[in-house]
Amino acid sequence: MKRETLLLKIALFLIGTPIAALCLFGLPTLAMEAAGWKLAYVVYGMLVIIYASAVPFYAALFQAFKLLRLIDQKNAFSGSSVKALKTIKKCAITISLFYVAGMPLFYTLAEVDDAPGVIVIGMTFLFGSAVIAIFAAVLQKLLNNAIEIKFENDLTV
Repeated sequence: MKRETLLLKIALFLIGTPIAALCLFGLPTLAMEAAGWKLAYVVYGMLVIIYASAVPFYAALFQAFKLLRLIDQKNAFSGSSVKALKTIKKCAITISLFYVAGMPLFYTLAEVDDAPGVIVIGMTFLFGSAVIAIFAAVLQKLLNNAIEIKFENDLTV
């Protein structure tokens, strides 16, 4: 069973590494370049939102890793896995709310730069995390139903 989840654990690592590199190296460079701009406050606001959304992002990655570890231990149908999915759902909702709050900043930057693609980038983060929240909620409900059926079957036997 460990071999099947190894690929998913590697994928989690590969998802988290570029975001960490962006937060550590890319965004501070952007902030230094934006210091001379007339709309630096917009870029700084976007940076605050990106950094703030990185916290629930890594919390969700940790919960996904925890969920994979539970699957490895053949303990997928447990309350711990439901709790991990619930945390992933809450983190995705939090990220969506951060980007909903930041959409005026994306809009302002798009108006000044005359680049509507900036709004599309913000919407991608917003809707991507919303899809993850919905998917986690569906999986959480499905797992709750499976645990109830398993419990009823254990009582029957």
